[in-house]
Amino acid sequence: MLEVQMPALPVERGQRLGNEEYLRDFRARDAAIRNGDSWKLERLQHFEEVGSPSRDALRRGDWATALRLFEEGRGNLRGIQADEEARGSVFHRVRVVEEPLTPYVQWELHSLQISAEYGERVRILPAQAVAAAEAGGLLPELTIQDGKVLFHVLYTEAGVPDGAIRFTDPDIVDPWTAYVRSAYAAAEDIASYFDRAVAPLPAPPAA
Repeated sequence: MLEVQMPALPVERGQRLGNEEYLRDFRARDAAIRNGDSWKLERLQHFEEVGSPSRDALRRGDWATALRLFEEGRGNLRGIQADEEARGSVFHRVRVVEEPLTPYVQWELHSLQISAEYGERVRILPAQAVAAAEAGGLLPELTIQDGKVLFHVLYTEAGVPDGAIRFTDPDIVDPWTAYVRSAYAAAEDIASYFDRAVAPLPAPPAA
């Protein structure tokens, strides 16, 4: 059962990173993980991802191309999973969803369903499950690496990536790790959610 109150995330105790600095640090730390778990919490319902041809296709309203490009990326996902298995690194993702699904989330869930086929641990949590915790605002976008580093990932109001705040203090990282773990335990596996709530949907509008 999820805690009613989310843990603290005091900005002044973290280090602000620009987008490129965040990505470099994240990738380096991720590559160094050996026999450790990582966790991701996603809450926003719309992002403006950059550098994704499939996302560009969704923006144009070309749903068939968006899905075809996901299929063409299977080889890359297979390689990522092989690398993670070799390092003993397990990545868990909790995706909070509001229904009806936004076009972005509908698109993303198709991507995550394929990622799950190659070993990413993905679960879906309805927004009402975290409503009590969000009395003071939405849950943050988080990635926690090996229980040691927490990145509060930032976005502009339009959903464009805007860097992150890095936290390494165990007094901050540990409670959030426990919180995301509990959210994961309370969530539904993407396979059953996808079959029930996503697969039957018609193509979304351009977004």
